[in-house]
Amino acid sequence: MPTWLTSRLPTDEATRALILSTLAGSTSRGLFITVSVIFFTRSVGLSAAEVGLGLTVAAVASLFAGVPAGHLADRIGPRGVMVTFGVTRAALMLGYLAVDSFAGFVVVAAGVQLLETGFGAANGALIAGSIPGEQRVRTRALLRSVTNVGWAIGAAIAGVGLKFDTRAAYTAIIVVCVAISLLASTLVLRVPPVAARPKTASGPTLIVLRDRPYLALAALNGVLCIHYGMLNVAVPLWVVERTDAPTWVVAGMTMLNAVVVALFQVRASRGTGSVDGAAAAQRVSGLLLLGACVLYSLAAGVPGWAAALILFAAALVHVLAELRQAAGSWGISFGLAPEHAQGQYQGLFGTGFSVAGVVAPALLATVVVGWGWPGWVLFGVVYALAGAAVPVAVRWARRARAQAAQLEPVPA
Repeated sequence: MPTWLTSRLPTDEATRALILSTLAGSTSRGLFITVSVIFFTRSVGLSAAEVGLGLTVAAVASLFAGVPAGHLADRIGPRGVMVTFGVTRAALMLGYLAVDSFAGFVVVAAGVQLLETGFGAANGALIAGSIPGEQRVRTRALLRSVTNVGWAIGAAIAGVGLKFDTRAAYTAIIVVCVAISLLASTLVLRVPPVAARPKTASGPTLIVLRDRPYLALAALNGVLCIHYGMLNVAVPLWVVERTDAPTWVVAGMTMLNAVVVALFQVRASRGTGSVDGAAAAQRVSGLLLLGACVLYSLAAGVPGWAAALILFAAALVHVLAELRQAAGSWGISFGLAPEHAQGQYQGLFGTGFSVAGVVAPALLATVVVGWGWPGWVLFGVVYALAGAAVPVAVRWARRARAQAAQLEPVPA
């Protein structure tokens, strides 16, 4: 592991185990994502449209898994749920090797995505249960830095299989992905177990679904999370179709994003351990995203060298916004969730991110690439308004919790 990272690692056993598991899991994910579309089209025989549709169906199906999986983690303990989901997911990934039709692909992809979502919700509950409250945001920042390192490692390994471009090479890559994913799941067992949290009072089981301020905050975070689709979908299409910048600029901006996140996510999380600090970070993120959108729009209609400079400037502002948006989301999601229901609350907050991942590609491609600079400005304004609304929703959440505390019966 890089020296810059090990020097920042806490010495407690839980954090080290989570970091090792995250590194293995993100390496597997990066490896699979890099080769999956090519594998499904060139080896399995699906069309690009079928792969895109199948992945979208799987993503939509997974939207309903986060809250129930998080609730299960609360009730029986997050470590066991996380390991069970992770091992099952790894085993199901082998099903990709048997896929020979679109229907089979959708079934396997949906199953894998459902388990992935459940794994993530249980992971949030495990962090909440094993890491002290004041260290949770910093721990999530460390894990995100490690995730970027793992993605880079996985992508590098994938290059070997892509070079050979044979069924045997792709089969080997899938098997390696499964093995690394299994390793990630078993490494979770090194985290000390977190006790199950029984239901504390009568009333609805999934209390997060009645927590309107928290639902609003998850939705606002989801709006801000659409920006992830900007770098992956909108920007590449914008560069190729609307600017004179060289196409290698896309790879350069992606690399810039990965390096900045890996190096500075922990530093950018400072001050977001409190809910108020986290809300302020998301407000700033919305303004930075507005600036990035305006800069991206200015890259059209100028010479190639000027477009490249503008695009890199936009990418830098964009990644600064990303750092603050992510850090703010952790401070809010942990800080406003009751300790006995962290799993279902983390599952719900993650659903906002998942919804953004589903709607972002088509929405961004239509509005930004189709409309040009007005589309960029529109999205920028939406980001700024969403960020500005976060502190307002946080105050609403505080009032709702204060009122609920006043209505609780006093023990005899």
